[in-house]
Amino acid sequence: MRPELRISKPPDDLTFTAATGARLHWDQLPGTLQHALEARLGSTVTRSVTQPGGFSPGVAARLRLADGRRVFLKAISSHPNPDSPAMHRREARIAAALPASVPTPRFLWSYDDGDWVAIVFEDIEGWTPVTPWRPQELNRVLDAVTQLVESLTPSPIAVETIAERLHEALQGWRALEAAARTKTDDLSGVPDWARRNLERLARLESEWEAASAGATLLHFDLRADNILLTADRVLVVDWPHASLGAGWMELLQILPSIAMQGGPKPWEIFDSHPLGRRAREGKVIAVLAAVAGYFVRQSRLPSPPGLPTLRAFQRDQGLPALEWLMRRTGWP
Repeated sequence: MRPELRISKPPDDLTFTAATGARLHWDQLPGTLQHALEARLGSTVTRSVTQPGGFSPGVAARLRLADGRRVFLKAISSHPNPDSPAMHRREARIAAALPASVPTPRFLWSYDDGDWVAIVFEDIEGWTPVTPWRPQELNRVLDAVTQLVESLTPSPIAVETIAERLHEALQGWRALEAAARTKTDDLSGVPDWARRNLERLARLESEWEAASAGATLLHFDLRADNILLTADRVLVVDWPHASLGAGWMELLQILPSIAMQGGPKPWEIFDSHPLGRRAREGKVIAVLAAVAGYFVRQSRLPSPPGLPTLRAFQRDQGLPALEWLMRRTGWP
């Protein structure tokens, strides 16, 4: 167990973008799809409670069935976001392959008619961590991250490396530097420090793929809304981004969102956490540069269809990630 963190009370005026999307509800699904899902469930749906956390523009709901059972359903089509079904398909493949020892709700089955994709899990009676973060819940989650990494090293399933999956996505500084050089982007909204150091950031970022090599199965989308607490368990949900990489990256990835939601600064956790203490400085700073560059660049793009709050959420994570990077590099 780690020493307990001391988190001062967040200011009363603390505000941050909530991780919420424009959810569909069960009763908004096409009737033919409802009937097909109920046929697979073996019972009719008598009650549906939509869960607001997360960015998917589809259905995410706890369902009660006529025979008394409960399940959790995620369902999405190519409208309004054409990329979402592929995410659900990959999540279904990952969820079906995860061993029972992984702390995640049990996968039951999936449905795919070529447009609509649905995934059904066991329903867990629990809650997402309260934000602004409470010290006791944060300590539970940070201990769980350590245990998750240890239990998933080496990876129990075959997946792509994180460098393969995110090769294009984690080129934020390089994309901005190239656009500035060709005068196709005025860099409006990019913090002054990043503008001054853009070439150095681009070079540093280019090292992240080699730095990320490792044997751990990473979730790599840990946030409060992807964590479920019960009285005695910490469960991790939503695994579409699962990839192979260095274990300490799981901790690095969650810290900007913890900071934006009232928790400690990223380095206050990373530098004393077992995973952070074992990580090599050069590798950490390269991956951190890539993560910060991703958030800064993505936050300036138009909102994807059906995801109206995503860019603001990325911006709010980018600020503490950039502050951490400034501290790590020491660049003026």
